[in-house]
Amino acid sequence: MQIYLARNNQQAGPYTVEQLNQMLASQQVLLTDLAWHQGMAEWKALGELTQGKLVFEPVGYVAETPVTTTPSYQNDTIQKIKVETKAPQELATINSRILAKILDLFLWFPAAILPSFFLQADQVTQLNALQQKMQSATASSQMVQYQQELLNLIPVEAWQSMFFYIIAMLAVQAYSLAKTGQSLGKKIAKIKIVDANTGEKVNLTRVFLLRSVIFIILNMIFMPFITIIDHAFAFSGNRQTLHDKLAKTKVIKQ
Repeated sequence: MQIYLARNNQQAGPYTVEQLNQMLASQQVLLTDLAWHQGMAEWKALGELTQGKLVFEPVGYVAETPVTTTPSYQNDTIQKIKVETKAPQELATINSRILAKILDLFLWFPAAILPSFFLQADQVTQLNALQQKMQSATASSQMVQYQQELLNLIPVEAWQSMFFYIIAMLAVQAYSLAKTGQSLGKKIAKIKIVDANTGEKVNLTRVFLLRSVIFIILNMIFMPFITIIDHAFAFSGNRQTLHDKLAKTKVIKQ
């Protein structure tokens, strides 16, 4: 079987099944590249032929001697080239992912600090007194009461500023993740998020909503259990956390 590949209107080949699988394994060719072999009515994405796997296993295939003839339908103006060689992607280290996570968390601290800029001196005194009472409270009902009083001390303007800061940060992170696959922390740590199968950029739904927003909500509800379970998966061979597996992504070195 002779297989031809195409990328950006440039054709390469023919290749045997064995050669194609070697190039898939080394990521010299991508699942998004087009492929054609005898018996196919039209070119199709390679991933469609492999059903998303990094190996092509045609039904009833028998190894044959490679030939170098060009299909009669090939456009003579298409230049025959070698498919672009792509260096293997190296998975991000656990330490670099932890660093990126810590850096991203620091970016949320201003939201907690903002209310202090809206408090008067007497409110600060009341706030400190309430915090001391909360530390010495023994009954849960007392704790709830003190928490409610503490929240009532914070002016509406402070809540509004916190809300706008959080929305702005989410927008910045969403834009950065969709454009480069990197949060601000990941940019500094020089790692990025890519598709687990193709190694290509991931769309906004997967990289932001599935990986980030859903797990932020889950962490708030089930902390610390979901956090521990999520990151325990990162110690597997492919270093995919639980949210990576959900979004079908992986994190690699830039």
